[in-house]
Amino acid sequence: MVYSTNPDFEPEEFNEQEETLASKQQDLRIHLDRKQRKGKAVTLITGFVGNGNDLNELGRTLKSKCGVGGTSKNGEILIQGDHRDKVLGLLTAMGYKAKKAGG
Repeated sequence: MVYSTNPDFEPEEFNEQEETLASKQQDLRIHLDRKQRKGKAVTLITGFVGNGNDLNELGRTLKSKCGVGGTSKNGEILIQGDHRDKVLGLLTAMGYKAKKAGG
């Protein structure tokens, strides 16, 4: 919210929706993460460029194909358990450029 003393002031509308890149232009990284999760492993997919709706849709698809839970937020997809190989196969089949990262 902006306050102005100018009587002719018209506030601009901001469109925060980021344009989603095509799947072939995405460069996704698949990590295995155990930090701050009490030793439990999660598959972490980073590098997605796009709006939140497309991120949630991709996360929903991956979670249902792996048969596990997870979440999609802040440009990252978390999938419960170590599903790096399966996620890599699914993403490449969908046309995404993805690779395993980390140790």
